[in-house]
Amino acid sequence: MSKNFKKSMLSLILILAMLFTFSGCATTNPNQSNSNANSKTQSNSTTNTASNSEKIKIGLSFDTLNLERWPHDRDFFVQRAQALGAEVLVQSANSDSQTQYSQCQNLIAQGVKVLVIIPHDGSAIAPIIEEAHKAGVKVLAYDRLIMNSDVDAYVSFDNEKVGELQAQYITKLVPKGNYFLLEGSPTDNNAKLFEQGQKKVLQPLVDKGDIKIVGEQWAQDWLTQNAYNIMQNALTANNNKIDAVVDANDSTALGAVRALQEQNLAGKVAISGQDADLANCQLIVEGKQSMTVYKPVREEATKAAEVAVALAKGVDIGANGKVNNGKIDVPSVLLTPIAVDKNNMVDTIIKDGFHSLEDVYKNVPKDQWPKQ
Repeated sequence: MSKNFKKSMLSLILILAMLFTFSGCATTNPNQSNSNANSKTQSNSTTNTASNSEKIKIGLSFDTLNLERWPHDRDFFVQRAQALGAEVLVQSANSDSQTQYSQCQNLIAQGVKVLVIIPHDGSAIAPIIEEAHKAGVKVLAYDRLIMNSDVDAYVSFDNEKVGELQAQYITKLVPKGNYFLLEGSPTDNNAKLFEQGQKKVLQPLVDKGDIKIVGEQWAQDWLTQNAYNIMQNALTANNNKIDAVVDANDSTALGAVRALQEQNLAGKVAISGQDADLANCQLIVEGKQSMTVYKPVREEATKAAEVAVALAKGVDIGANGKVNNGKIDVPSVLLTPIAVDKNNMVDTIIKDGFHSLEDVYKNVPKDQWPKQ
């Protein structure tokens, strides 16, 4: 083999080696670039996941949204929760216990951190508390207490006080006479608390013989039609000799007033209510309903949203009391209700923007409207 041939072969080997080296570098660099890109994407994904996980998800389960007040609660709650950085998933059970239970299970499955429940039946919904706790979910009872359970917190008004305000107002108007008690839904623990508050005021007057309770009935699901039927029957049974009706809320008071109107008794029989529904505020300024108990919904819903976020973060909820639910004393935030009649309608309900002056007084001659 000649020297020239050996030199040529050596040069060829060196060139090929250099090509392989450069080729290797070219292959490595794109891979490194892809690796960095993938790493960067993964890092961004992790950051996004962490960011998403920081957002508190709250489940809000309503008994119903068909009564006038509840859409207000929903809107105020969601508004405040979102301002605090939380997301709210809302469900309504249309006054069906089993539907509400299933919806709560679904909300838990969707990964909520806190479940806020306005129960249709405070006892029937109780087992959901244990299911929620097993999934690491806290439960807040809103407005209505959940019974015989380890519910984490409760936000409402002092509901026994509501009943006291109703009875106190009516007994001042009618210190003596025949009374009929038109109570709320028997599945709602609040209705029982209203009754307790009413009887705290009424019983001493019954014992004195000043008033006589000629009947007491409960209106299933707080329905106006149920209340109308009850009031019709009560008037018939007592030959229209009823001087006062202590009525637990406004939706049932509507039915009672309708029955009284049919007997030309509207405005002659004192009657209470609660919730400051628009139709009832109109009846009050028209003189057909005596009073309502105003529970500032914005205040309650806002506070509930703040408590729900506090539960999710594991911080103090600022409880100002405890309410026993048959099993435990539930840490509670209890707000103060307000008795409202035509004399303080402007300074309470209208001033708060809950209803407008024009809406409340639309059936009253304009020259009789109060000045704001």
